[in-house]
Amino acid sequence: MSEEVRRMFASISGRYDLLNSVLSLGVHHSWRKKAVKFTGARQGMHVLDCATGTGDLAIEYKKAVGSGGTVVGTDFCAEMLSPAPEKARKQNVDIRWEVADAMDLPYEDDSFDISSIAFGIRNVDDIQTALAEMARVVRPGGKVMVLEFGQPYGLMKYPFRLHSKYVIPSLGAWISGNKDAYQYLPETSAAFPAGEQFAAEMKKNGRFQSVEFIPLMQGIAYIYSGKVL
Repeated sequence: MSEEVRRMFASISGRYDLLNSVLSLGVHHSWRKKAVKFTGARQGMHVLDCATGTGDLAIEYKKAVGSGGTVVGTDFCAEMLSPAPEKARKQNVDIRWEVADAMDLPYEDDSFDISSIAFGIRNVDDIQTALAEMARVVRPGGKVMVLEFGQPYGLMKYPFRLHSKYVIPSLGAWISGNKDAYQYLPETSAAFPAGEQFAAEMKKNGRFQSVEFIPLMQGIAYIYSGKVL
């Protein structure tokens, strides 16, 4: 991933959790729980969470796989990872944290049952490379899960558009002190190919025997799951 994006996330790492909760009204936690359930994570499985940030999704996976399973949480930005170990300790879960780029994962083929990435795939320099790497480290029949923002439809369309255009940049700049970061985040979300379009991107990768997805809150976000060949 680009050095510019890494620096941006490093600059907001200290306020990232607070801003996520404020700007999403806390709903991002329920999305992560649904993503874990959608992949069928269960006791004893081995999971890799890419672009884990401060570790919320990795922690949810560890709760699902239990003491007999393992979870590795990685991020290309060391500053984003820094709160994760203490957060996991407070929830009494044991997770391995490592700095790694989703486009160049330092793990052997077929090492995990599930690999995941939440709100990070739109930030990688090459989506197809990241998807291929995430599939490479998962055993055949395992899952690659992507949780990402989309463009809402129906009743959520216009309120969310106003929220993204005005509330997120203003409130994000005020809390984090980085105006550019909270213009970048909603802009990349609005431009990201969501729903059927991203499912087609996953199918184009050639690493999946099937791809499923579900919308959250009328398309504000989507969960995608690809079954690895």
